[in-house]
Amino acid sequence: MLDAVVVGAGPNGLTAAVELARRGFSVALFEARDTVGGGSRTEELTLPGFHHDPCAAAHPLAVNSPAFRAMPLERYGLEWLHAELPMAHPFPDGSAAVLARSVAETAASFGPRDAGAYRRLVEPFLHKWDTLARDFMSLPLTALPRDPVTLARFGLVGLPPSTWLTRRFRDERAKTLFAGLVAHVMAPLGGVATSAIGLVFALAAHARGWPLARGGSQSISDALAAYFTDLGGTVHTDYEVKRLDDLPPARAYVFDTSPTALARIAGFGRHYDGYRYGPSAFKIDYALDGPVPWTAKEARRAGSVQIGADSAEIGAALRAASREGRAPDRPFMITVQPSVVDPTRAPAGKHVFWAYGHVPNGWRGDLTDALERQLERFAPGFRDRVLARAVAGPAELAARNANYVGGDIATGAVSGLQTLLRPRLSLFPYGTPHPAVFICSSATPPGPGVHGMSGHNAAKAVWRRLRQE
Repeated sequence: MLDAVVVGAGPNGLTAAVELARRGFSVALFEARDTVGGGSRTEELTLPGFHHDPCAAAHPLAVNSPAFRAMPLERYGLEWLHAELPMAHPFPDGSAAVLARSVAETAASFGPRDAGAYRRLVEPFLHKWDTLARDFMSLPLTALPRDPVTLARFGLVGLPPSTWLTRRFRDERAKTLFAGLVAHVMAPLGGVATSAIGLVFALAAHARGWPLARGGSQSISDALAAYFTDLGGTVHTDYEVKRLDDLPPARAYVFDTSPTALARIAGFGRHYDGYRYGPSAFKIDYALDGPVPWTAKEARRAGSVQIGADSAEIGAALRAASREGRAPDRPFMITVQPSVVDPTRAPAGKHVFWAYGHVPNGWRGDLTDALERQLERFAPGFRDRVLARAVAGPAELAARNANYVGGDIATGAVSGLQTLLRPRLSLFPYGTPHPAVFICSSATPPGPGVHGMSGHNAAKAVWRRLRQE
């Protein structure tokens, strides 16, 4: 009998498997797709030689992840590549605010009226970032905080809505960039703990940047899988699990799946019926015959570029997708341009480009024209550079990854109490009605992103149980 079986080979499932194998447990991993990766894959979606990331592409949380940083993933081929700027946010007048590695450079891009306010906001936390990140990403308390005072101070700043925090800023540039940071988790700007979301992304950039993985996001998953197999674990791909009886006998079962799928497989009935899924992404991967012709020069040297004219436009786009049940007229966009730093992603002189906006969960329309009109506002002539595009709305995203219910790439709404207490109101979020079954997906704390910390935290719960037997 195995000690543990992990179902789902996304970053969290892979991390849970590694953490258990590192501690001497026998572990097998089962994945329905033909490769590991989940939300961290790389595929030729458009033309031969153009290597796209179907989901995550830039990785501020991965490079800062306490779980990943404790593993020798560089030995297994993972290499981080950093653009000159982690992120830029262009404006219609051709200027831009930037999220740079340097706090001073970032603050300067906001203008003199807000530079000091930004420095006062981030600098108290930046010099304690590693400890804060470990404490914050281990919530709820799977371990005692290493610096409870700093964590409490961060909570006081981060728990209120981001609309409260941005009152510190007098001009629109800083407010707009910060609103865009919050929108990365598709959360309404007025939601609980949205200030913390924006702060985490900003601090992560200042600490270690927003890098890309050389060769694509598949490199992260492949490194985790290779490390796992070196530890004695086994990986089974093309293995769809429909019920617990499909799996070999084990002392514990760990699911990197949506709560919906777990309830179906494990026979938990209506246990997760109260769990809410959030808006969907509408994503386009582009093969381009040259770089994106951004008007703002800062955007041309950034790995990621946020698109939204001002905070009001961003807020309206989020409300349309999350509350009003319609696609926004001017969608907020997150874009990534891997070819700025990684020439291996496309043939010589060509580029790959990744972009998405938000639409309601399960939406069936086509947002392509609206997204490209937004791009043309900030990069005139963009459409002339397009060689091919791969379009994925909610249905296609859900087909690519079963965890993306209705196209929700966060595997659950990041709003209300569910921002902090997911998948249920419980102090033991990784447990289930069955004492030997656990959940470790992005539906558990600390939530969405390629960081492996949900898998790391769940693995702690599993090995404590196994040692008690």
